[in-house]
Amino acid sequence: MIHNEWLTKETIRTVTCTHTDAAKFLVSNVLTAGKTYEVKNETEEFIFVIDNTGKIGGFYKTYFE
Repeated sequence: MIHNEWLTKETIRTVTCTHTDAAKFLVSNVLTAGKTYEVKNETEEFIFVIDNTGKIGGFYKTYFE
């Protein structure tokens, strides 16, 4: 249950959200274009960041640079 420790885990790096235009999902409620987010975990397809709600959220890498 490693995901329970992600909030207190050391930040891997920071990324900037480039857009919130999603074809299938509504991400504009939890991400802001141009804002920098702390990456807590990363896979090949997803980045797990602390979003605008203050919780960990997993998002496609296409939203970030």
